Amino acid sequence: MFAPPPETKHNFLSLGAGVQSSCLALMAAKGEVGPMPDAAIFADTQAEPASVYEWLDWLEKQLPFPVVRVVHGDLEADALEIKTSSDNKKYMKVDIPFFLRNLQGEKSMMRNRGCTRDYKVIPVDKAVGRLTGRKRGSREVAANVWVGISLDEVIRMKPSRRAWIRNVWPLIDKRMSRHDCLRWMENNGYPLPPRSACYFCPYHSNKEWKRLRDDEPGEFAKAIAFDRRLREQKKLVMEDPNRSATRVIEKTPFLHSSCVPLSEVDFDDDLDRGQESLFGNECEGMCGV
Repeated sequence: MFAPPPETKHNFLSLGAGVQSSCLALMAAKGEVGPMPDAAIFADTQAEPASVYEWLDWLEKQLPFPVVRVVHGDLEADALEIKTSSDNKKYMKVDIPFFLRNLQGEKSMMRNRGCTRDYKVIPVDKAVGRLTGRKRGSREVAANVWVGISLDEVIRMKPSRRAWIRNVWPLIDKRMSRHDCLRWMENNGYPLPPRSACYFCPYHSNKEWKRLRDDEPGEFAKAIAFDRRLREQKKLVMEDPNRSATRVIEKTPFLHSSCVPLSEVDFDDDLDRGQESLFGNECEGMCGV
């Protein structure tokens, strides 16, 4: 039987607008999970596919509690921005875990994975603090935040970094997998939600890239353009006459693990099956749910 979250004055749902968090929101609306959230909080990177925003607009109308949308910034623009340091050197402040290929053809992945933290987790945390009226400096638990991780993704469960927020996982407590969420939606007559992730997310599986290509060609075209622009921006940085050659390593960024332009990837090729599901490595466990 479902064990309700520990009692606090406030409960919020971290809404990614994907399968699991949408299912959790609708279950709460029907009284199958409780207590009723004060609100659902959607952290908008401003880079979700159109299908996610359309779904969110529909979902908001089904819920008896408000959906609060918060924005840290435009992740697409920020990821491509070239900055200039105090000593007049160009650099890219990139917080997305792109794949990299060096001059020897060796492949790796960027260690910096701040996109989820800065554009998802921190905006939700700030919204919880604001909505609860939490006093600055207080470490008393102000709210439970429901995270829509399902039973098949337990590796992604992480406690909040804020002492005053307690993350809880109602779908785990109900022993529900992502498939169970889809079945619940279907059994209750709801349409099936899209996967929630930025259109250029390097964590996309080949299956998701194919879906984007076939079902949302406009978004896939944007991903191809982003992928190309990423390397153009990196080239501008590398050509900067003021750059420090001792600290800049020549590595070329890509969205796909094959380290070839996205427009050239054969998503059915066995050589590319290494990028099947990378969300288990996602740093904060809040994307794609």
